[in-house]
Amino acid sequence: MASATGTRVTKHSGEVTAIRREEQLQETLLNACRVAEVCERFRGRDTVLLDMTQISPLFDYFVITTAGSRRQSHAIAETADDVMAEHGSDRMGREGYDGPWICEDYGDVVLHVFSPDMRELYDLENLWGDAPRVDWQPVLADN
Repeated sequence: MASATGTRVTKHSGEVTAIRREEQLQETLLNACRVAEVCERFRGRDTVLLDMTQISPLFDYFVITTAGSRRQSHAIAETADDVMAEHGSDRMGREGYDGPWICEDYGDVVLHVFSPDMRELYDLENLWGDAPRVDWQPVLADN
């Protein structure tokens, strides 16, 4: 819910979980779109950007993509690290770097790079089916 003061109040289960300036939220969205662009540039398949702002108080956006090989997964994850660092959002955590699913945590943005089998198994888009999908390309084009 936006206010006249340029802030947005996020509520989960009726309780206020965050009050943030619109500029912060816009920058977070841009960063998520930049990560999605990295996925596309490195030929990640079926890249999806989910808006989690009204669903979870823990993060704002999920970027989900599929990589066909470990080398491709690593290239996506490492380049996403570089892009996020350029924009002041260093990686806070990483899981599964040598496995079939890499999870990169940038605080407000979380990147999931799956092997095809793991993406089907975990089916995050279905699990978080309430989350609106963001068409990230026009957001980047406008900025």
